[in-house]
Amino acid sequence: MILVDANFLVGIYVTNDQWHDQAVKISSDVYKQDKILSDLLISEITTLVASKVGAKESKNIYYHILDNYEIYDVDRELYTKAMNTLVKYDGTLSLADSLSVEIMKKLGIYEIVSFDDDFDKVDGIVRIH
Repeated sequence: MILVDANFLVGIYVTNDQWHDQAVKISSDVYKQDKILSDLLISEITTLVASKVGAKESKNIYYHILDNYEIYDVDRELYTKAMNTLVKYDGTLSLADSLSVEIMKKLGIYEIVSFDDDFDKVDGIVRIH
């Protein structure tokens, strides 16, 4: 299983995004795997896509996520762990990124598809980009 960061999916759906070409290039390998993302990232992804290419495309990506990804529902305990991770990395990882790290730890996931090199600071994570 691989955890998917928001910038990968935004890169796929927004053709003028800085990561579009790279996202398309690695997408076939990513799509072959079981994929997971947090419920928080659905909001981030759909909001970014709506602001860049419109609400209809945002709705398309929303249903793509529901049909093709496991959604991890974040609870209070995980938010607390993520806040500790945010502090550990002195804010260089966002709360959303810290939640992704904590989900990976909890589920024993070692790979994340992301163009955010801040994940390279986290021991035990392999960033696919």
